[in-house]
Amino acid sequence: MFEQKIIFSADQEFINQNIAHPQPIKVNIPKWYKELDHTKEIQTIKGCIPVLDSLTSGYLMRMPQDMAIQHNVTNKEGKQDSFVKWGYEPLGAWTAAKGLNLNFDASETHAPRQVGKCTYLQKNKELPFYKIMNPWVITTPPGYSCLFVPPLNNPDDRFHIVAGIVDTDTYTTHINFPMVINGDKYPTLETTIKVNTPIVQIIPFKRDNWKMEIKPSKVDGRWKMLKLTQRLVHKYKNAFWAKKSWK
Repeated sequence: MFEQKIIFSADQEFINQNIAHPQPIKVNIPKWYKELDHTKEIQTIKGCIPVLDSLTSGYLMRMPQDMAIQHNVTNKEGKQDSFVKWGYEPLGAWTAAKGLNLNFDASETHAPRQVGKCTYLQKNKELPFYKIMNPWVITTPPGYSCLFVPPLNNPDDRFHIVAGIVDTDTYTTHINFPMVINGDKYPTLETTIKVNTPIVQIIPFKRDNWKMEIKPSKVDGRWKMLKLTQRLVHKYKNAFWAKKSWK
């Protein structure tokens, strides 16, 4: 079977540290999902193959360094503010000298005005949006782009990245990830997002042009097939699913 290749490249010294290496996202299936059972008597979400595909499709990118956050706290002037300290041990002082694409004490941000009236503004408590600097360059074959989203159906309840699509066949430099603090759950957040915390799901896809069409449906063989499979515990898996490979 022909396989496309996605390449993650970084400074050799960073690679040698074995920190936050990208992996197939199937290594990050949540414990609650693994513990579920799906039988004819008790049917659960574990029998929903579309959910399984969402958990296993693509690649996982992890936090490359510790991020200690104090978000929406009162500063010395009595105003609400946000503070962050980026850790980069055990990478060492050479990271700054080599110009690695990582955050140091002076974190990169996006100003609140950049999102206009987007709901992210209120969720982030109208404070600057921190950027997670990504040390990896991602390359795909010609004609292939990547969708970057928070881990599907497996979120971190403290934050999420802003989703985006990048043409990674032509854009051959670092892609960084603005993040939104979950102010709906944590009006004030003081936490440390540890190195290796899952942050991004990367799904490569082939670019195509599409045109939509709306038309009336009709009963045909597809509906007969659906009726024949209604009694199967794994009807979608056994009758319709095409298994994917992510290595």
